[in-house]
Amino acid sequence: MSKFFFGVICILFFSLSFGQNTTVELSGKLTTTDKQPIPLASVQVFLGKTFVVGVLTNENGLFVLNALKPGDYRLHIEADTFKSIDKPLFVGTLSPFLDLGTINLSPSTETLQEVVVQGNRTGIAPKLDKKTVVVDQLATQQGGSVLQLLQNVPGLMVQEGKVVVRGSDKVTVLIDGKQTALTGFGHQTSLDNIPASAVDKIEVIQNPSAKFDANGQAGVINIIFKKNEQIGWTGKAQMATGLGALWRKEENLPNVGDQYQATVKANPSLAVNYRTSKLLFLAQVDYFHNPTLNKNEFVTRTYKDGTIIQQQTRRNRNTDVTTGKMGIDWQWNKNNSFSASALFSSERIIDYGEEPFFNSDFTQRTRLWTFLEDELKTTVTLASSWIHRFSEPGHQYNLGFNYTFHREDEKYFFNNNYPTYTGLDSFKLLSDENVTDASFDYTLPLRFGKLEAGAKYRLRNIPTDMKFNPGLNSPLDTQAGGWAVYREHIPAVYATLIFERPKFELEGGLRTEYVSVNYEVDPNHNTYHSDGYHYFQPFPNVRLAWKPQTGQRWSLFYNRRVDRPNEFDLRVFPKYDDAEIIKIGNPALKPQYTQNIELGFKKNYAASSIYAAAFQRFVSGTLSRIATQDTGSTVLYNIMQNAGNSMVSGVEMQYNVDLTKTFNLSVNATGYRNQIDAFTTYLLYPQPTLYQSEKEVAYSGTARLNAQWKPNSHLDLQASTAYLAPDIVPQGRTNGRFSIDVGAKYKMGKSQFFVNASDLFNTLVVQKNIQGNGFQYVSRDYNETQVIRVGYSYSF
Repeated sequence: MSKFFFGVICILFFSLSFGQNTTVELSGKLTTTDKQPIPLASVQVFLGKTFVVGVLTNENGLFVLNALKPGDYRLHIEADTFKSIDKPLFVGTLSPFLDLGTINLSPSTETLQEVVVQGNRTGIAPKLDKKTVVVDQLATQQGGSVLQLLQNVPGLMVQEGKVVVRGSDKVTVLIDGKQTALTGFGHQTSLDNIPASAVDKIEVIQNPSAKFDANGQAGVINIIFKKNEQIGWTGKAQMATGLGALWRKEENLPNVGDQYQATVKANPSLAVNYRTSKLLFLAQVDYFHNPTLNKNEFVTRTYKDGTIIQQQTRRNRNTDVTTGKMGIDWQWNKNNSFSASALFSSERIIDYGEEPFFNSDFTQRTRLWTFLEDELKTTVTLASSWIHRFSEPGHQYNLGFNYTFHREDEKYFFNNNYPTYTGLDSFKLLSDENVTDASFDYTLPLRFGKLEAGAKYRLRNIPTDMKFNPGLNSPLDTQAGGWAVYREHIPAVYATLIFERPKFELEGGLRTEYVSVNYEVDPNHNTYHSDGYHYFQPFPNVRLAWKPQTGQRWSLFYNRRVDRPNEFDLRVFPKYDDAEIIKIGNPALKPQYTQNIELGFKKNYAASSIYAAAFQRFVSGTLSRIATQDTGSTVLYNIMQNAGNSMVSGVEMQYNVDLTKTFNLSVNATGYRNQIDAFTTYLLYPQPTLYQSEKEVAYSGTARLNAQWKPNSHLDLQASTAYLAPDIVPQGRTNGRFSIDVGAKYKMGKSQFFVNASDLFNTLVVQKNIQGNGFQYVSRDYNETQVIRVGYSYSF
């Protein structure tokens, strides 16, 4: 703990930057009482007595006012022979466009009612349901991965390679607003292998609207790749390198091969843009060389007959990722634009694994399992969209088409060493994922808000083939191989209405989905058979906000969401990267449904802000892995199941303050009660087993301290410390843990230098305590989490 307190004392604080739109376009049409347009009329906006912006109507009576900042204004309209209009004008926070519609002028006593314009208020902290993280303004994680970036966002934590929000890893991850196989459809994957150098900003949406797909109970993370808006040639080149695992967290068991240590990282990247008034061309490429000690897990298994098995799983991993993107945006006229992009990713993974098994006092090694994994993941995503804009700003529709291909080509080679023999086993897995999305989105600005509506259709097909090659006395279940095909059809429609007045806001939406999932299994499989599910369900969301005074807001959120089982969760082939704790899917899985309720409060002061929220999450059909023991064996199987109902109740608080003009402090804390109800489930593999679990309850939470010190315009020093409290999982608990990240960057003209460290003191260790029927085990994973990086970037 001395390292922890030392780190807290010496910490330099970190702060997030939140992106906001700062202007709004106001449009409308002036006509006479008999509907004739009024040309050359004057439309002006004043702030008090100060003129802000003005324009004359065209020959059709239309006007557009650009670059109007949110605030309270006065609208003044004059036209020859017509009565002038002078009324309050309120600029809100929810929409960057407003259509005032048709305004009739006459010499009579008719007056214009109060006008409300929707926009984003400058100087106001981010909305309660959304944070925007600008990557270039983070010093602590530049040169790392997207996953490492996210671990410094207030309210987010990283656990076992996944982002966790309020105790849940059910987060939907998008790239440029779209789901792709690169980050997973409805689940998280490969976030630790997407270089941060490719990303412009990250949006975190905890209460997504009906416009987003309904999956992801804990919210949506949108990763936005770089795109420069400046005219002409622009770009950025960057080179980062670093070292991981500078010292060992835990020594090996006897006669185990070396752990990866002082692993050398490299991340060169280049982004180029060319923009004219009508055309944007962009291209970027990133290479990420990332060797890691991917797993270093020590497990003690204890069985009811007194048997104790000690084991270590040491996995040294070499990962090389190449990511490239090209795209064009073409504004062929003032009403129509077209965009197209192609994203390519190649991820090569080579694992060198070793897994010895000992008796209780380590005097006898009973078995040695070594393996080599050679895996190549290839992803291609093609995206296109056509936007038609009507004459009123913000009034538009968007037709989109996306196609994703993702291949997993995975080969495992095993040496199964016993005192009396050695078996040579292997398997090959090939999976091709094909996903087609077609969408239509419509936006209509209104006088007091906007209307959004649309439809989407998804077709997803994943054929998978597993071939086992058994050796002498093989432990592989060769009858559980063969082929399987996952098919998914999802048509969906949605509508969202946003309404705003000076003192309150309302957002209500409904998304309706029909989902058909069929999982076809090789009829020769020894346990599982073809299965699937269908549903037609509504997914509403509501947000109410009350603004009693400037800078203060109360918000009430409700949404209903769904988490469909991933194809990997259904996959019927056992996975042997751990020889005696084996994972396998379950084609009989059904979706889990979640209802979220949240009451939030935010108050802005001159140099600080405070945010607080109380939240409740109800989950039915909780998806989780359940560990069972094979009869007559010490081998355990972790099998996906629907584990009944669960519930999370908690509070979150965040305080942000500028202590001086150069020093900012941010504190975030979340505390919650996690409950998993008693449940009974029936497991089929490797043999039928009835499993029952008692009700489990735990009080847990997270805390993060971030800060930033900018002594001058060139130097930026940042740091963050995070703590995760112990928590429960089905059948057991996880331990508490903490880490400290620090970083600095120095900007000089177009050049920037940076140095940073993740888990500076190498303190992150994940421990689980699992209690099953007839066994229990304790695992501690000392994998690589410590990384020191240096880098340089040049913008041109």
